[in-house]
Amino acid sequence: MTDPATILGLPKPAWASDDVAMLYDMARRFMETEIAPNYERYESQEMVDRSAWEKAGAAGLLCASMPEQYGGAGGTYAHESAIIEAIGHAGVDGFGIVLHNAIVAPYILHYGSEEQKEKWLPRLATGELIGAIAMTEPGAGSDLQGVKTRAEKDGNQYRINGSKTFITNGQHANLIVVVTKTDPAQGARGTSLIVVETDGADGFERGRNLDKIGMKANDTSELFFNEVKVPTANLLGGEEGQGFVQLMQQLPQERLLIGGQAIAMIERALTETIAYVKERKAFGKAIIDFQNTQFRLAELKTEASVGRVFYNDCVARHVAGGLDPATASMAKYWLSDLQCKVVDECLQLFGGYGYMNEYPIARMYRDARVQRIYGGTNEIMKMLIARSL
Repeated sequence: MTDPATILGLPKPAWASDDVAMLYDMARRFMETEIAPNYERYESQEMVDRSAWEKAGAAGLLCASMPEQYGGAGGTYAHESAIIEAIGHAGVDGFGIVLHNAIVAPYILHYGSEEQKEKWLPRLATGELIGAIAMTEPGAGSDLQGVKTRAEKDGNQYRINGSKTFITNGQHANLIVVVTKTDPAQGARGTSLIVVETDGADGFERGRNLDKIGMKANDTSELFFNEVKVPTANLLGGEEGQGFVQLMQQLPQERLLIGGQAIAMIERALTETIAYVKERKAFGKAIIDFQNTQFRLAELKTEASVGRVFYNDCVARHVAGGLDPATASMAKYWLSDLQCKVVDECLQLFGGYGYMNEYPIARMYRDARVQRIYGGTNEIMKMLIARSL
């Protein structure tokens, strides 16, 4: 079978340097040998074993883009993209290290004090700490200005009260960046990001591991904060009211990585489908020999190639510091829409077998759907793009 990494036959972008390619190869081997053999069990228990995180840390797959002085590998987003693509090509999409690496750790790197960075980043790099970011609430999803969770200053501590839901890595996470209101009267300008280390934190409670349509191997949870006390030193950015700006500055990378997850699954779906239609026969000939199959796959490969070129350009711009929020929103919405389209079309070519869970395309079909929702719904992405017109 053709490798998903080469299925489109496109030249490598400049950012895919030798060290990025080496990291991809190493990450791919790790996913195929350490994660994939256990993945059915992870799906059934709806959580990846904690030991898998520690193995990933030992292998250098956590915090690849964090500076070496804080325990990272000193890479860039290009290195994170290599890991994202390795996960997608290996078919272990529910392993939540992507959020840990490319969303949680950057908040600490960009807004943390030197003391905070030295305290948390090395432990995130080893897997001792597993990261999550608590944005969404029962009454506030893509509209982050509607957050109700409150952090009230009490001497040298904050008392945090509120609830969060749909939190990725929620059962495992023991370092959570919590989006709170430190001054509700100020609206968005009263938002702050406060880091909660959950081990031994009185008043912190994990709710149920939520029963999802797909991404079963990823623990996604409700979190409750009832008079949780954390030091005021855990505020990110040095002063209150910076949270909304911090979120807006970092959300483009989150949206780009969703695009990376999308293109990786697209490539895997095409690889699996092309191999299947070459082997499966109907009416005395291979499915690939029917013109309908050829035309359908020709269309999908073309669209996938366009998507890959766009994603590669976005990564190049992001590594150079020039990816604007509107373009990141385009990558998130268009690539995740394309992902769902390609996977659906590929499943159709499998016929009834595509509906059977033993075939990878069935899991891809389930896992793809949430990509159009998290990270800001695709409708919100279109609103953001429209503001740039």
